Amino acid sequence: MVDASNGFIKDGNKNRLRSRDIHQIVDAYRKGVEVKGYARSVSFEEIEKNDFNLNLPRYIDNRAAEDVQDIEAHLQGGIPLRDVDALQGYWDICPNLRKSVFEPLRKGYVALSENYQLSTLNSQLQAHPDLVAFTDRLEANFTTWSNKQSVALKHLQQGFNPKEFIHTFSEDLLTHYQGQPLIDAYAVYQHIMDYWTEVLQDDAYLIAADGWKAETYRITETNKKTGKTKDKGWACDLVPKELIVARYFSIEQSAIESQQAELESLEAQRTELEEEHSSEDGAFAELEKINKANITARLKELKPSAKGRARPPGEPRQQELIAAESPSKYNSNEPTSSEADEYAALQKWLDLNKAEAALKKAIKDADLALDQLAYEKYPKLSKSEIQTLAVDDKWLATLQQRTHSELDRITQALTQRVKELAERYEAPLPKMANRVDELEAKVNTHLEKMGFAWN
Repeated sequence: MVDASNGFIKDGNKNRLRSRDIHQIVDAYRKGVEVKGYARSVSFEEIEKNDFNLNLPRYIDNRAAEDVQDIEAHLQGGIPLRDVDALQGYWDICPNLRKSVFEPLRKGYVALSENYQLSTLNSQLQAHPDLVAFTDRLEANFTTWSNKQSVALKHLQQGFNPKEFIHTFSEDLLTHYQGQPLIDAYAVYQHIMDYWTEVLQDDAYLIAADGWKAETYRITETNKKTGKTKDKGWACDLVPKELIVARYFSIEQSAIESQQAELESLEAQRTELEEEHSSEDGAFAELEKINKANITARLKELKPSAKGRARPPGEPRQQELIAAESPSKYNSNEPTSSEADEYAALQKWLDLNKAEAALKKAIKDADLALDQLAYEKYPKLSKSEIQTLAVDDKWLATLQQRTHSELDRITQALTQRVKELAERYEAPLPKMANRVDELEAKVNTHLEKMGFAWN
């Protein structure tokens, strides 16, 4: 009997079986392997004892274990030992981790070690040598498989059968991960099947039809009204541009990224300047919109001599007040300190804007030059280079990244559970009661200072 009722994903208003779900059902049936909470062989005698009732819950219990709140732990503190024992799968592969994280408190209960703090618990657990070593072992496990597959994949020839290929390829990965501690081999299998649907299938059919060719093509867009066609650039399906750039033009790409970081810094400085001078009496207050045209026009209105005077920080703007109260006493030819401040702020904005414009042009030119370098590289690629780009840099690199997400899921599940238990029983009832008393005393003190009596 197989209870696969939890093996699906929601697809709109329907439940859909994934590749992993179908594979797991078929494996359970064909191999007859007993899996707790999923599949088991049931004798006719047991069915007869149940009056021939074949309802699955009578034979397979697939309910998730209940997360029981421990009353004694809430009253006296400490983490229940049974909750720690439930993580035995982790302690088996990380034998020193448990002793490092927990220390005995009393019979049936442990406490979080003094070396671990709740605020940094996640990072401390992730950095533990046992957990790091476990991650490294699983990474090495993938590397072993990918090195073997890299050779096999590069031997694919024009005319091969893509369906037979993905069956062999995916089954080999599933077999490789079965029996690995904590890893769900079917979850890893699903990653490769998802990638097959998204990318790998198209690549496989391209190679089966044309062999190992990386040919570019133009992307065009036709206007439905005018019928005119617009060139939107170029692309290559088997070997995308970013792979060419990463392998052959990384220096040029790094230079562009440095320019982009510099541009972001300039934009942040300009935004900060706008926020600093956007108050009612700020330099940008009189502008309808903060842009180059308005700021240039405003600078022309200000007296040229204003750029030579600046009001010291904190000096009151008395000249403006005098001018407002008695215009006849105000010498219009003499710039005010506020005008000098305004001029300096507007000029700084203009300088930043000019620097941004120049940097944007430089980035655009560098992007175009890099795009041309990549485009011209494709005809020069050898068959072995195309295979390396497609197999190693694209297919296997993507699968490694997705498989690594399973490692992250495993380690995060442990760290989150340990943190959850530590936070749950951190403050036992007496400690909470004392805290309430302390807060109540503070409130009463404040009320007394305000002239209120509180009983």
